[in-house]
Amino acid sequence: MMISEMNWMDVERQVARDTRCVLPIGSTEQHAQLSLCVDMILAERVAREAAEPLKVPVYPVIPYGLTPYFSAYPGTVTLRVETLMALMRDIITSLRRSGFREILIVNGHGGNNPVGALGQELMAEFGDISVRLHNWWAAPQTMAKVKEIHPLGSHANWMENFPWTRLAHAPAPEGEKLPADFDRVRASTPQGAKELLGDGSFGGPWQLPDDAVLEVWKAGVEETRAAIEGPWPNWDD
Repeated sequence: MMISEMNWMDVERQVARDTRCVLPIGSTEQHAQLSLCVDMILAERVAREAAEPLKVPVYPVIPYGLTPYFSAYPGTVTLRVETLMALMRDIITSLRRSGFREILIVNGHGGNNPVGALGQELMAEFGDISVRLHNWWAAPQTMAKVKEIHPLGSHANWMENFPWTRLAHAPAPEGEKLPADFDRVRASTPQGAKELLGDGSFGGPWQLPDDAVLEVWKAGVEETRAAIEGPWPNWDD
């Protein structure tokens, strides 16, 4: 269930019976011909579909993250590390104040991984919450499904090309793109990275049949649901 469909009294009743919640986080960054909002679209949708049967509340997705390496691409928004950490600290503290104790952060963007360390810091500080970071696309079973379909599943290629991340006016190019030289990209300035990556895809097929990508999606939803289910601490011990 989405927090947008609940009022404060609903939340009060919810935490009396179940103290789990889900917080999706993504980014707004270039994804070649796909939507700039791929990461936030996927994080929120996979969280919502995974949590719905469990009746666990899902908060609105955080649309911005850490993506300085794509800042030369128009439309990309990147936060400073300290900005994201301060934002996440305030949000998690608010969730705790509302009565949530098991908080799963469903992450759609690899650049946001420092949030995992913040979660550990807050667990040590408060002592009565559990915060876990779940990179939905990189979880073991989901990534195994990706590799089963094609050896190269990466940024802005077929692996992120879902019916709900495409733009009607920007069809995918035909065929495959040669893989990028990631060592050079990582060592480059944002403008240098843009020159190396061109359209922004990391390489491989821009699009595969929907039957294939929906198998990845199914695995992602199932694995995210398992992460919501636990394991979580037994606070009564």
